[in-house]
Amino acid sequence: MPAPPTRGAALPIGASPARAKPRVWGKLAELRGSDIPPRALDARALAALAANPGCRRRALLDGAGVDKARLADALGAPSGFGQSQFAFMRGNAFEAKVKADGGTELLRLVHERMGGGPEPVPGQARTPDLTAVGPEGRTARTAFALREATAEAAASGAWTFLEHPMLALDVAGTPAFLEPDAVVVHPDGTWTVVEIKSFPMIDGSADAAKVGAAARQAAVYVLALERVAGHLDPAPEVRHRILLVCPKDFSNLPAASAVDVRKQLSVTRRQLERLTRVEDIADALPEGTCFDVTLPTDELTEAVESVPATYAPECLAACELAFHCRDRARDQGAVTSLGRGLRAELGGLTTVDEVLSAAHGHSGDPLDPAVAALRRAARLRAEALGARGEAAPACP
Repeated sequence: MPAPPTRGAALPIGASPARAKPRVWGKLAELRGSDIPPRALDARALAALAANPGCRRRALLDGAGVDKARLADALGAPSGFGQSQFAFMRGNAFEAKVKADGGTELLRLVHERMGGGPEPVPGQARTPDLTAVGPEGRTARTAFALREATAEAAASGAWTFLEHPMLALDVAGTPAFLEPDAVVVHPDGTWTVVEIKSFPMIDGSADAAKVGAAARQAAVYVLALERVAGHLDPAPEVRHRILLVCPKDFSNLPAASAVDVRKQLSVTRRQLERLTRVEDIADALPEGTCFDVTLPTDELTEAVESVPATYAPECLAACELAFHCRDRARDQGAVTSLGRGLRAELGGLTTVDEVLSAAHGHSGDPLDPAVAALRRAARLRAEALGARGEAAPACP
C-alpha cells in the first residue's frame, strides 16, 4: 500500500520551479487559504477523478490541494473515508514483509507471474537509493535510477527493485506526485508496476471490486511511468500487466496475480485528457472565493456551491464530499442522484419532477423515446395497481 503522500505542489516531468505559472499557483493558494499547505494528489485520487471527469468541483479542489475530508467536516457532511489505525499498521507490516531482504520474495513473485528473464538470485538484485531533497529531487532521482537500471539490464541482465519511486504526472494543467509501492526493471529491460494491498487473496482470487480499484490506481502509475520511459532513447516497454500482491488466504504470506490494466489505462488516459484545466475553472469563480475550512459554514458552503459538481452514487466510494453533493442533488431533484445509467437513458430530462411530469403526460415531446418509454411504464404501473385494487394516478 502506498506510503503517506508527500505534501507539496508537484511539477511535471522536465519542468522546473522557474517555468511554473506563478499566477496560477498564487490563485490556487488563495483558494486553499494562503497559510494552509496543499494536499498532494495521489494515484487513488487521480483514478477517482478520471472516473468522473465532468466534476469541476473535484478537479478544482484536488488541483488546489484542498483537504476534502476536512472540508466535508466543516460543511457538516463528514465522509467515511480512511483506514483504521489497525488496518493501516497491518498493511504496513505486510508490505514490509513482502519487501524484506532487498525485495527477494517480491522479485520471486514477479519472475513467477511475469517472467522477463532468468530467475533472480537472492541478494544480487540492484536496489538503488532513491532519497533526494524534496519531491522534485526524488522524481529526478527515480528517472535517473530507471535509466541506469535499463542500461544495466541490457549490459548484464540484472534485476532492479525500486522501492517507493516518485513519479510525476501533469493533470488538467496542475502536476501531481505519485508513489507506487514498487517498480521492477526486468533483465529484458521491461518495467513492471507492483501494487501491494492488504485485502486477502483467497484460493487465488480476491474481491473483484477491490481488484478493480487497485487496477485503476495502478493504471495511473503505468501512465506516469510511460512518461518517464518516453524520455529515454530507445524507450523501454512499460508492461500493461501489473503485479498485485495480497495476503494468501487468511495468513500473512504473500500471494500474487498478474492484472491486465490496458482497459483502465485507456480510460484513465482519455478521461484525464478531457478534464477542464484547473486555471479555467478558477478564473470563472466569483472574486474572493476561498475554501479555507476555518471560514463560517455559510460562507464555506457558498464557496463550494459556486463550483459545479457532477454527482453520481459511485462518488460515495471515491470522494470525501460525496455526502454533501448527494444532499444537494436530492434537494434539487437531480436524476444524477439515481445513477449515471438512468441519467443517460432520460436524455434531456434532468430532474425527478420533469420525469414524473413527462410520465403523466403533463409535459414532454411524445416523440421523444425517453418520454414514450416513461409513459408506457406509467400505464403498465397503473394497470398493475388497478388489478390489485389500489388507487393509481390517471395516465394517458
